[in-house]
Amino acid sequence: MKIAILGAGVIGVSSAWYLAEAGHEVVVLDRQPGPALETSFANAGEVSPGYASPWAAPGIPLKAIRWLFMRHSPLFIRPHLDPAFWRFAIGMLRNCNTASYEVNKSRMVPVAEYSRDLLRELRAATGIAYDERAQGTLQLFRTQKLLDGSAKDVHVLAELGVPHEVLDVDGCIRAEPALARVREKFVGGLRLPGDETGDCFKFTAALAALAAARGVEFRYGVTVAGLQVSGGAVTAVATDGGALAADAYVVALGSHSPLLVKPHGIDLPVYPVKGYSLTVPIADPSGAPESTVMDEKHKVAITRLGDRIRVGGMAELDGFSPALHERRRATLEHVVSDLYPAGGDAKTGAFWAGHRPMTPDGPPVIGRTRLANLWLNTGHGTLGWTMSCGSGRVLADLVTGRAPAIDATPLGLDRYGAH
Repeated sequence: MKIAILGAGVIGVSSAWYLAEAGHEVVVLDRQPGPALETSFANAGEVSPGYASPWAAPGIPLKAIRWLFMRHSPLFIRPHLDPAFWRFAIGMLRNCNTASYEVNKSRMVPVAEYSRDLLRELRAATGIAYDERAQGTLQLFRTQKLLDGSAKDVHVLAELGVPHEVLDVDGCIRAEPALARVREKFVGGLRLPGDETGDCFKFTAALAALAAARGVEFRYGVTVAGLQVSGGAVTAVATDGGALAADAYVVALGSHSPLLVKPHGIDLPVYPVKGYSLTVPIADPSGAPESTVMDEKHKVAITRLGDRIRVGGMAELDGFSPALHERRRATLEHVVSDLYPAGGDAKTGAFWAGHRPMTPDGPPVIGRTRLANLWLNTGHGTLGWTMSCGSGRVLADLVTGRAPAIDATPLGLDRYGAH
């Protein structure tokens, strides 16, 4: 089949790779001049299946209220009249209970772990390099209350068979030696030794090059204007460069995906949640993280990427606003300087923001729509990099008519009651 993929972020490119591997003719369209230049460009750098958790969790509504009054808050909300905003907010609130949290996490972890395994296979088969490290992730707790609150995550991890370690201060320092300089600032941690790190932009660009060598056609600088539909199927995708016809179409446009499919009666509950990052040159390697450290209080991840430290996190609900707010930069600078004061000068860091495509329950949306030849691979939130290979392979299997290695049924749009 000829398959058109809309979007050349990490999800779109991974989908293209696995569809080409399955023998299809693949064309990828993107409005940017190259791959991974929007949300995939400067994310936190984690490949963290164990932390594949929904944001909608027990206690989050009360925490959100407290966060709004913190100096370095992990959350900022600018309410919009847009119904999509209210639908997302209400949907999240409805999922903030123990039963929903455990169901949603159980849907997210399998695709994330499958993705990590495929990433390792891909690395071994191709030699792809992207400042990768496989030294685990450490969730750091600054207070005993936060440490005690991790019990629900430990319970779910144990049920799912995910390797993990609950560490005291000395255990955290053994995993991340530079933290010895600030041992008074935390009380313990939760470590997932199977997690990895890497530069998502470098990975996506390298995979796009490998896919192109395999015959995938990438058309950059092309804006998707809409879908042409007839007889319950897509007949072509309209672009600013003319119409493109294919046998099947994959929407991997991140936060913009709902805007494309809504005119055709497809209700996709994905909302843009802006995340920020700071990329800091390492000044003292011994004072930098070995892998990823998650500051649970501020919801900020600090990751070593080659000779750089990537500091990323926060959630800003402000529609598609591209604004870079200095208050968010101040929070990132505070966290990295507080935990890794010798690692590098945060003031010299490159500041960036991207819109994560979030679903209200947490899992991505992968699968068929009400239009016979239109497929979705979107809604990965903060976990697009973590879930990229697994999502691409699952999508390729579904389009090809093969049974995926994991159960993809809970990831479909049908879980919302309509498609």
